[in-house]
Amino acid sequence: MNSAETFTGTFYGIGVGPGDPELLTVKAINALKKIDVLIAPKTEKKSDSVALSIAQPYLKPTVEIIYQTFPMIRDFAEETEIFAANTSEILQILRGGRNVGFATIGDPMFYSTYIYIFRLLKNSGVKIVTIPGVPAFLAIAAQIGRPLAFGNDILTIIPATADLDDVKNFLARADATVLMKVYKNFPEIVDALKSRGMIDDAVLVSRCGLDDEKIITDVAAHRDERLNYLSTILTRRKSE
Repeated sequence: MNSAETFTGTFYGIGVGPGDPELLTVKAINALKKIDVLIAPKTEKKSDSVALSIAQPYLKPTVEIIYQTFPMIRDFAEETEIFAANTSEILQILRGGRNVGFATIGDPMFYSTYIYIFRLLKNSGVKIVTIPGVPAFLAIAAQIGRPLAFGNDILTIIPATADLDDVKNFLARADATVLMKVYKNFPEIVDALKSRGMIDDAVLVSRCGLDDEKIITDVAAHRDERLNYLSTILTRRKSE
């Protein structure tokens, strides 16, 4: 990639929040209104884009929608050819002077597919504007009326897709905890919370802010239920 190359279009990484279109920032809405092309990320298993559905009300009628498929990977070192291909497509559009937006659920710099594209573009000479969004766990806390952390609490955010022993070790030290992506090994996560006395205070929310949002307060009773990818647990350690 030639860093001396000139790109007249601007690339926007736009956090569209967890699901409710009213949770977008004014800056995000303004960016969505000015872009010419929207990149709508989706996984190999999905035919639609949640990020696009959230952003849709703010797009101008002439905007071009381009769906890009991204593999579910844990580490940037696992980058595959598809990331290079997606980046190349974005660069070609920017060369033509059109503004490109990349819509991402939650915040662009927080466990987001956008991070992979950002890292591939940041040294290319492209003008990049990254616009933060509301992460799901903050929207969930507001939705259910639950303070996440107060006083000297240490808030621990754990991707439940991490090594299970690591998850258990962090739970053992946590005051207040956010467990993200609990869909993959939910039964094991429930068992880990039980063994640490954190299950009774756990609340699980799936697809926060979307029409099919689900709130589960009796998490243990749903141990064997299949969860949506967008599922998060809030919990905390009981005071001694």
